[in-house]
Amino acid sequence: MMKSEVKNPSTESNIPYIILITSVAAFGGFLFGYDTAVIAGAIGYLQVKFNLTPMMVGWAASSAIWGCVLGAMSAGYLSDRFGRKPVLVATAILFAIPAYGSAVANDLTTFIVMRLLGGIGVGAASMLCPMYISEIAPSHIRGRLVTFYQLAIVLGINIIYVINLKISQAGDEAWNIEYGWRYMLGSEVIPSIVFFVLLFFVPESPRWLASKGQETKARNILERINGKVTSDQIFDEVQESLQSEKGKLSDLIDPKLRKPMVIGVVLALFSQITGINAIIYYAPEIFKSIGFGAESAFTQTIIIGLVNMIFTLVAVWLMDIAGRKSLLIWGITGMVICLFATGICFHFKFDQGPWLLLFILGYIASFAVSLGPIPWVMMSEIFPTKIRGIAMSIATFVLWIGVVVITQLTPVFLEMFGGAVTFWLFMINSLIILGFTLKRIPETKGKSLEEIERAW
Repeated sequence: MMKSEVKNPSTESNIPYIILITSVAAFGGFLFGYDTAVIAGAIGYLQVKFNLTPMMVGWAASSAIWGCVLGAMSAGYLSDRFGRKPVLVATAILFAIPAYGSAVANDLTTFIVMRLLGGIGVGAASMLCPMYISEIAPSHIRGRLVTFYQLAIVLGINIIYVINLKISQAGDEAWNIEYGWRYMLGSEVIPSIVFFVLLFFVPESPRWLASKGQETKARNILERINGKVTSDQIFDEVQESLQSEKGKLSDLIDPKLRKPMVIGVVLALFSQITGINAIIYYAPEIFKSIGFGAESAFTQTIIIGLVNMIFTLVAVWLMDIAGRKSLLIWGITGMVICLFATGICFHFKFDQGPWLLLFILGYIASFAVSLGPIPWVMMSEIFPTKIRGIAMSIATFVLWIGVVVITQLTPVFLEMFGGAVTFWLFMINSLIILGFTLKRIPETKGKSLEEIERAW
């Protein structure tokens, strides 16, 4: 039934409208990247301001991530019950208010509470945005469109890196310790308001509407996106899949759903424990620790962000051409090589020349075409419609647990074991996920969500 859609997918699709919807949803990814990376510029000044130990530095940096865990846990249930769009609107509010609150905090407790609240919005958006895009997108470009979410994350990271640099240049060290970090954190209020406004211009997910019996609304949205003929085919498949689904939490341990659940959870976890956030959150501090000045460290971080952006664009281009599995295999292999070489640089003190930066950039490039976007793509497409929210919530919850662990322990590991052992641990984790990819992960490019569901 879906063959006509796959063979001639673009004849009726309303591409401008699809891009508009995707861009708005991906803006949640922009705020995700912005919020999680803003701490990279602020953490050094916060450490001095509040006289933090390495363990407390990890706590200050990871406090928002604990909120992300809560947001990821709750967003699946809420979005399945109330809809994708209303919960996304709530996340926009949770981006804005805590951003202001953390900027004006005068003690560590208030700062951490605000970051926790903001993290709830980040965690919810990190689950909802790619899921919403996957439920809207035509199958022939779904991988590419969901990858725009990862591209938006990277863009948010890059923008805040530049903003952090400009703010840090506005005053001396004392000024940054007292005021600079406040401007860094408070700057998030503006894009949060933009996201809130834009969400009123996108529709509800047609697959969610169909699951709630709102067939006319679902058909109208599908028709506007895909055209009359294709939308009828998609709607029939959605209805067929919904009739065979019970939509209960216990279905997640059903043998036919166990495989996608394991794949989603493993991809989510290893996308984080292979070291990306050790670099994203702590890059300025890592570079300062090996002899770079503060401004030079910020500049190196911006270079990392640009490489991340360029190779995420490569992933957007290749996602629906090369396929998910091939990109994972080649990208993770590159990560293993670069992590091993980065550890060598630390071990033999090759950290004053270009080699350390080059290998870190190689790692970032490899991650950006593989474990950066692909877990979001696959988590958004491998679960059945009626339990997609809950299943993605569980997978995203595990992802944020991985973020918490890495964010909390990285400064401790760097102090206790040094850079070599820390990066070699990330390399071992990369080898594990490479083996899992080769043995367990299927290819999903070009298949409708319903075709993927039937395959399980």
